Amino acid sequence: MFEKLKTSDAPRRTLAVLLALATALGPTATPALAAPARKPAKAALATATPIQHLVVIFDENQSFDHYFGTYPVAANPSGEPPFYADPHTPTVNGYAPVLLTNNPNLNPANGTGASNPFRLDRSQAVTADQDHDYTPEQQAFDAGLMDLFPANTGSAGPPPSGTGVTQTNGLVMGYYDGNTVTALWNYAQFFALSDNSYGSTFGPSTVGVMNFVAGQTNGVAATLNGTGDEVNGGPDGSLTVIGDPDPIGDVCASPTRNQVTMGGQTIGDLLTAAGITWGGFMGGFNLSIVNSNGTTGCARSSTGLAGTQADYIPHHSLFAYWPTDANPAHTRPASLSEIGNNGPANHEYDILDFYQAAEAGLLPAVSFLKAPAYQDGHPGYSDPLDEQTWIVNTINFLERLPTWKSTAVVIMYDDSDGWYDHQMGPIVNTSTGPDDALTGPGTCGTAATSLPGLNTTANPHALGRCGFGPRLPLLVVSPWAKQNFVDHSVTNQTSIIRFIEDNWLGGQRIGGGSFDAVSNSIVQMFDFTRFRWDGVLFLNPSTGEPEF
Repeated sequence: MFEKLKTSDAPRRTLAVLLALATALGPTATPALAAPARKPAKAALATATPIQHLVVIFDENQSFDHYFGTYPVAANPSGEPPFYADPHTPTVNGYAPVLLTNNPNLNPANGTGASNPFRLDRSQAVTADQDHDYTPEQQAFDAGLMDLFPANTGSAGPPPSGTGVTQTNGLVMGYYDGNTVTALWNYAQFFALSDNSYGSTFGPSTVGVMNFVAGQTNGVAATLNGTGDEVNGGPDGSLTVIGDPDPIGDVCASPTRNQVTMGGQTIGDLLTAAGITWGGFMGGFNLSIVNSNGTTGCARSSTGLAGTQADYIPHHSLFAYWPTDANPAHTRPASLSEIGNNGPANHEYDILDFYQAAEAGLLPAVSFLKAPAYQDGHPGYSDPLDEQTWIVNTINFLERLPTWKSTAVVIMYDDSDGWYDHQMGPIVNTSTGPDDALTGPGTCGTAATSLPGLNTTANPHALGRCGFGPRLPLLVVSPWAKQNFVDHSVTNQTSIIRFIEDNWLGGQRIGGGSFDAVSNSIVQMFDFTRFRWDGVLFLNPSTGEPEF
């Protein structure tokens, strides 16, 4: 077991700086809760590693190749923030030259010739949303040939400055480099990056969030407004989420959308039972705040490069599908001291509450963060530059806190958005049914090797969970992270759950067919034998470049 390191306190953030950060994240009329004086540090929790605080930034819809396909080589054109790699940077499983010049994906315009990956520059940060549904993603993979992306997941449209292929379904082959996603490339240089991490299954945002917090998309306990194509039914009548239904009961849920409630446990349930402080912090969750544009309630909105978007999206809500963890009325915590603990808010808070609690010395042991939607990176209504602003402001803020010396930040994603990636992951769970298509019509392997659902007697092989799915970016930022390190271990969204379970819960697992039982941890991205006294990297939130 490790005790909290005794090092000098990092500089304290003042309330004025905190409010400036909040303004950058989405201006508000007043802070959500009055901030008490900073509390003295509590005794360190008994953890398996030196990490006392884990902060997970859960962003939206990027494949690994879309952000890191040419890492660490950037084009560095004039007028864009430059990126020059350290000469000792390890290689990643990115684009081989042949994939850039003779890619097997067909040109969507005429059906002949190669549709090669191509660079999107900073002026093309706003793009159309691609098709990232459960079935089209499997069809794009074409049993591992990875050659049907324009035909199945591609969507034409912005960037408005684009021509040619960007105005066809070939846009799905576009990628950014270190001149646009500059901060992420700098974090990868200074900390740890994985090039072999995947969505636990195929499918869109709700599927990703369910896998992230429960490792399980099977076990729909109730549906509302019909299931449409959002839920897959197994032959035994069990139900698995494969789409984007809203959570039943959330006051911001759309009355016209399909809605579900889930059974089973989440990582939040395990943390609560163990008395570990934790919270889900989401943009737009506090319905009493009035933004500077006059919007409030469920209609709170902010404007970024892609336009104006509601800050809170119900089907992105971190724990709203499970009654044990939900806060459907968005009830406010009784006090700042409640944050992370049991109380009226039931561990679900606004993102601004996170900054206030952390500044007051009340940073929970485990924090799950969801940005206001315009900054979450989701193509169509967000973009990598607004996303970068939010990520950098958040990490700069955390690095100035006394708790940084025992903190790890994980940057991860809910799904790939359907963007092209050349690498297929291992299929650790199979499925058969009308929504599967990976190895043939109606198939992702065979049903007989599928993981069980919540009720193993009635449902020994839960369907609708083909995976691992698309490859996604994963970074660890911490003074305990390995420096300029690329992890090639196979991980997935539930690997973060596994790390939490091993660090705080003695290896307890969620059960009920959760992927946590068959997943690696992310522990190999750390070096717990050496604390990095230089383990801070302050970046410019606009350019992503280091600030010295």
